[in-house]
Amino acid sequence: MTLTPMTLPTSCAGRHLKAALLTGGVLALAACGGTATPVTEAITTGRTVSAPAEAQAVVAAYEAVLQARIVDGPQGLTTFDYAAAAADGDLEAIKAYTAHLAAQTPSTMSDDEAVSYWANLYNALTLQVVLENYPVETIKDIGAGGPWKSPVVNVEGRTLTLDDIEHGTMRAQFPSPYIHYMVNCASVGCPNLRPTLWSAQTLEADRNAAANAFINSPRGASVDEGEGEIDVSSLYKWFKEDFGGSEEGIIAHLSDHATGELAQVIAAGAEIDDYDYDWSLNAPNKG
Repeated sequence: MTLTPMTLPTSCAGRHLKAALLTGGVLALAACGGTATPVTEAITTGRTVSAPAEAQAVVAAYEAVLQARIVDGPQGLTTFDYAAAAADGDLEAIKAYTAHLAAQTPSTMSDDEAVSYWANLYNALTLQVVLENYPVETIKDIGAGGPWKSPVVNVEGRTLTLDDIEHGTMRAQFPSPYIHYMVNCASVGCPNLRPTLWSAQTLEADRNAAANAFINSPRGASVDEGEGEIDVSSLYKWFKEDFGGSEEGIIAHLSDHATGELAQVIAAGAEIDDYDYDWSLNAPNKG
């Protein structure tokens, strides 16, 4: 079964989220003066936790949270307004969405469907974990240096951590450097959290767009003026094996997406001078 979720007007993301969950979306939509429109193939082949209409409302409520809380920040950064989400009780809609995804069967999905599923689950669980512990200055304040090794979800009988999802599942089963542009770790230094869900139908284009946005921001790569060198995200050092296993491989990957001065410097033979990463929470007024 393939479900096409509805979307709610972004003004519903606060007080109408609960209505969307409790009424299958009908009353919430009416209260906001909106109509249901298909937006993305978010839930793919597999079991559902409820009737399709209720499942669609769960997805719609979560997407409304993303659209309402994700705000453009400086230098290409998108931030998530955790304070507003916490104040308005958005955690309820996020937890309903992660529970819905946990009831799916990703083992029956195509590769593009499955990797989209796992990225959506990872990102929603990360928001859930941060809001359950909010306020924090960095996700690394949660648990012993971060929440990544703590069990957070059960899918198809397996209890999983965030590391299990990203490294044991996504990178292991669907190896690609573009995995790193799909997952967001609630930090300024991470590739942006998208205001829409990952979908198999637009996966390639969306991953390329995410790579373009990150690489051409100071968080991804920046030029050392007058030095002919570049500083890049620590992501490329931590996961060098995913980018060709060498600095030459990293630079080749960056070259595929770089524009403007960055592209010119790389074409002239730039080398990597330094790696950096900002673990500050990706909240407004950060970056």
